Amino acid sequence: MNIVYFTLGLACLVIGAELLVRGSARLALSFGISPLVVGLTVVAFGTSTPELAVSVQAALVDKADIALGNVVGSNIVNVLVILGVSALIVPLVVANQLIRQEVPLMIGISLLLLTLAFDGQISRLDGALFFAILVIYTVFVIRQSRRQGLASVEELPEPTTGWRGHWGTQAGLIAAGLALLVLGAHWLVDAAIAFAQHLGISELVIGLTVVAIGTSLPEIATSIVAALRGQRDMAVGNVVGSNIFNITGVLGLSSLLAPSGIAVHHSMLSFDIPVMIGVAIACLPIFFTGNLIARWEGGLFLAAYAAYVAYLVMATSNHDALNTFGPALTWVVLPATALTLLVVSWREWRTRSAESTSP
Repeated sequence: MNIVYFTLGLACLVIGAELLVRGSARLALSFGISPLVVGLTVVAFGTSTPELAVSVQAALVDKADIALGNVVGSNIVNVLVILGVSALIVPLVVANQLIRQEVPLMIGISLLLLTLAFDGQISRLDGALFFAILVIYTVFVIRQSRRQGLASVEELPEPTTGWRGHWGTQAGLIAAGLALLVLGAHWLVDAAIAFAQHLGISELVIGLTVVAIGTSLPEIATSIVAALRGQRDMAVGNVVGSNIFNITGVLGLSSLLAPSGIAVHHSMLSFDIPVMIGVAIACLPIFFTGNLIARWEGGLFLAAYAAYVAYLVMATSNHDALNTFGPALTWVVLPATALTLLVVSWREWRTRSAESTSP
């Protein structure tokens, strides 16, 4: 039955993602909201509902490792896996707004999470702060988009007359898409957790990997569908917006509802949260280079995630190879990757400087 639920879950995710992208894109565009902001808000928040459901439930039953691990793991998955896979399929164009505004915000709230977690707990007050940031951010980006007038009904690729263009139809598509996404993620995560527990994996690693990947499948499906349909702003915006929502909305609400806040495991402070911050920071130079996530950069993201999961599995099982793999990852792979990004960014900066000074 777990295999059946796993398969049905995948099918629901794919269908739900298609309905969500179609409905939300047309509805928001018809109201003068840009595809980027649609991805950052409507789609990002909608596809993060599985993370919200899982983390809130885990917090209520005192499963802090799953609640926090789901958020941190999902943010890592969103960047490394979703952008990696999407970029391998079709190179992704990155809007200037993301580079100037959303990615710095994603980095800032990730650093804020690390700062607030130093006392070993995400308290209710911390959760209230995160949730307030979410409300302020959402209101700001929607007002910003409507003020700039970045989209209009005339930009829609299909006619907006008749029942197909009616707002009620698009709202119905969004509702159906979200329902399928939540149902599909629920089935798939339950099956995946059963598989992982059978293999004897800890709750923290389950939260960081199995649950994180499972609850991120709506984002994966939605971003890939959006990229294939030419809504590449929405594909990238969905990832960045989901990461912002995961910390401010999912973790914020979970902390507010948890009986005594959410406890933070020491390994989260020393490794997983810093990895999440490093992944967020890595977006800046990659997004900056030509405002494009190229296929080779997508491959780099996927390779980084494979290394991260390999480390988690080795650390959990105390594998003998950890003594070699850990130092190699820390002192060779990560510095080499950082150096590559710095060199590419420097060359891009030199090119842009030369173009701006040329007559």
